[in-house]
Amino acid sequence: MATGSILITGASSGLGAEMARQFAALGYELALCARRTERLDELAAEITGVYPAVRVRTAALDVTDFDAVPRVFDEFAAEFGRLDRVIVNAGLGKGVPFGKGGERPNRQTAITNFLGAMAQMEAAMKIFRAQGGGHLVVISSISAVRGMPKTMTSYAASKAGVAAMAEGIAAEGVPGVDVSIVFPGYIASEMNEKAAHPPKFLVDTPTGVRSMVSAIEKRRFKAYTPAWPWVPFGYAMKVLPLSIVRRLAGI
Repeated sequence: MATGSILITGASSGLGAEMARQFAALGYELALCARRTERLDELAAEITGVYPAVRVRTAALDVTDFDAVPRVFDEFAAEFGRLDRVIVNAGLGKGVPFGKGGERPNRQTAITNFLGAMAQMEAAMKIFRAQGGGHLVVISSISAVRGMPKTMTSYAASKAGVAAMAEGIAAEGVPGVDVSIVFPGYIASEMNEKAAHPPKFLVDTPTGVRSMVSAIEKRRFKAYTPAWPWVPFGYAMKVLPLSIVRRLAGI
């Protein structure tokens, strides 16, 4: 069984909640935060019911409250003694094609996904530097590989920025700190469950998250998950014409 503590943001549903379940199964202690605390409490009760030896703590956190992010992270670090891994997962998937009156949802997505992630990385790295190490995990998206059209434009751009920010942290080579950037493909979650047309190659949440957890446990620097078909597609999307990328992305 694994040992150590993991902080996961956006843990009340979707990929975050399933990561919590799967890391609990491996024996990790969990620090879970999200805006919806009632869902967090339900998840914590579920996990401790199955794994009574796993310590689970929860806290309310809106990652766009830039003063709250370091405070919550520091409180978790104090309670657990240290944070071995921080998973920057909280995100927003709203989007409207540019020029069609979507300034507000597009801005909300950019602020949550980019500035919110920046606040989380800053708080995590401050803790890691103080304790002499840790594992920073940033959840990006396969859409970050290229610019995406229509409702995906602001989301893809924000996720590309998140990946670049994490890569910059990795380039610094902070002693004892590992950085992993995960590029999930289409995994069932709240973010895509309301889509009129399910995206191609969609996999169920436990299957998709299992591939993410495996890559994180291996501390891979960059991981396209699930590996099939997103490893070959990820590389192809970098060089193919945008018209073909759009069809591959199912948009």
